[in-house]
Amino acid sequence: MSISNYLENKLLDVLRNQSFAVATVYLKLHLGDPGEDGTSNAAANTSRQTVSFSAASSGSMASSAAVTWTSVPNTETYTHWSAWDASSAGNCLWSGALSSSASVTAGDTFQITSLTLTLD
Repeated sequence: MSISNYLENKLLDVLRNQSFAVATVYLKLHLGDPGEDGTSNAAANTSRQTVSFSAASSGSMASSAAVTWTSVPNTETYTHWSAWDASSAGNCLWSGALSSSASVTAGDTFQITSLTLTLD
């Protein structure tokens, strides 16, 4: 799991009394490591889905609801995700690997269930 350079700088700026908040977080799927800026190995499914999180505790937080992509456009294998501050364009915040790769067929529904996406 990796925090993007963008988010690292925003979090450091909080120590300079600079406020920072993200209204909505969006997840994107990848076929390999998305890289520091979240743009590598993008899945054919370009739609980003909203994700919500429970309150942080002990240096960790987990997704509080399922995140679902319906009718995926291609047959492929998802291995990673990236989190963004916008539904398109925007800034990559975080990225990581799925706990196991997920092979999907065009037309399938893919879901990351509640409490299985953890940031720490």
